[in-house]
Amino acid sequence: MNKLSLFCIAMAMSCCFACKKSGTDGGTSIINTIKDSTASLVTMKEADYRPLYHFTPSLHWMNDPNGLVYYKGTYHLFYQYNPNASVWGTMNWGHATSTDLFNWKDQPVALAPDNSGTIFSGSAVADAANTAGFKTGTEDPLIAVYTLNGSQQQQSIAYSNDGGTSWTKYANNPVLPNAGVPDFRDPKVFWYAAGQKWIMILAVGNKVQIYSSVNLKSWSLLSEFGANLGAHGGVWECPDLFQLPVDGTATTKWVMLVSVNPGGPNGGSATQYFTGNFDGTTFTSDSNTVNWMDYGTDNYATVTYNNIPAADGRRLAIGWMSNWNYAQQVPTTTWRSTMTVPRALSLVSTTAGAVLRSQPVLELSNYKNSTPDTTAQGANTAIKMLNSKLIGSGSYEIDFTADLNSTNTLTLSIGNIVEKIALTYNKASGLLSVDRSKSGHIDFNTQFQQQITCPYIPKTGLPTDFQVLVDKTSIEIFVDHGEKVITTIYFPNYQYTDLKLQGDGNASVISNFKVKGINKSLR
Repeated sequence: MNKLSLFCIAMAMSCCFACKKSGTDGGTSIINTIKDSTASLVTMKEADYRPLYHFTPSLHWMNDPNGLVYYKGTYHLFYQYNPNASVWGTMNWGHATSTDLFNWKDQPVALAPDNSGTIFSGSAVADAANTAGFKTGTEDPLIAVYTLNGSQQQQSIAYSNDGGTSWTKYANNPVLPNAGVPDFRDPKVFWYAAGQKWIMILAVGNKVQIYSSVNLKSWSLLSEFGANLGAHGGVWECPDLFQLPVDGTATTKWVMLVSVNPGGPNGGSATQYFTGNFDGTTFTSDSNTVNWMDYGTDNYATVTYNNIPAADGRRLAIGWMSNWNYAQQVPTTTWRSTMTVPRALSLVSTTAGAVLRSQPVLELSNYKNSTPDTTAQGANTAIKMLNSKLIGSGSYEIDFTADLNSTNTLTLSIGNIVEKIALTYNKASGLLSVDRSKSGHIDFNTQFQQQITCPYIPKTGLPTDFQVLVDKTSIEIFVDHGEKVITTIYFPNYQYTDLKLQGDGNASVISNFKVKGINKSLR
């Protein structure tokens, strides 16, 4: 057999060989799927940017989630939608439905502009007691409360008597006129059982106003909050208000979400939160500390579902996965924007007070691949997956724990031989950071070249838990079960096939490493 034949056989064997080393001896675990280190790069096309398990519109522009409501086994997702172009414009309420928060079905536009104006953000409720008097059949009326954006912004309502399939605008709109305030929008409405009344929280310039009603048609101002509290780098938008138990205690607290644009912790738009008390009239914050729901650049206008059954008991949230600094410039033209993975919110007691946690909903597990996990058991100094088909799929979950008390740095990167996006922990700075400056397409906006940072100090004597969701052009990083979250988007020029995870030396700081593919296709 000549040398050329031997070489070809050796190369063929290397292309097929896969090795998993448990690393229980404290060594480096290299999960090798190395086929050819000089393999040709695969160019990404726009269709390759479409996520598998995150909601996107089939065509054109989408921004804020609106009208999140659950009714008779169906989750309704309404959203700001321009059906005519892939940039912001004449706003409608787009509509999709799901029975599990992932298998979404497109529905016809629910609310369209009329001579009075376009349809801005808002909420939806199930009026089980028929307080508004719209009921005509056997179904509980669903009531949409939205901002009508005309010569000025006013609050209006529409109703559905067929479970959200068709909608009728109230003949006597608006139900809350505007006294001349430029920014007067994004009503979130919920039933306040203790007072037997509806509560509306509304974004008004640099604060929120709280109103009440017994019939959803006539509203009375109760109080204001926030003019001198929280982050004020820009206008306040898309507020929410709800109650949560504090894990590990017998107490509950109220949580207020308020999005701000600009003024986020890493530039552009972001969502802040307050914890405190609501007595049916006034919200009182626990402190003036600025708390960010997500330190990433790409989680905005987050709001939660109404009418989740008590037997479920979760507070479920969805945000818009983009940033107003560049949302209209990202390199997709058929459609623009994605929603975050649906998240379950909870409060946990810490030495700094109650902290809002965000975690992917459990329903996601139904769409993980049935194939065995790619794992590295025991303690390891480093993990490498090179030219991996699983990483090349672009849609997967990474889980691991790291002893950050025993290393000065830790870096997780995914990419190819010329591009990467990297998450780094640096003990000296006390920061988690994401660097997408070499991730691929970045020239459309200078913010894409900036570091995204999140303050983080590991808990003494405890490992740090990481859950990372990757889906084609997004990465959602949940640290310590969602006490810290970083969500961001990126657009590779070439298919990512490599994963690397490395501490700063020989210490075996990485454990419980696992990667699982996610194969749900929404389009």
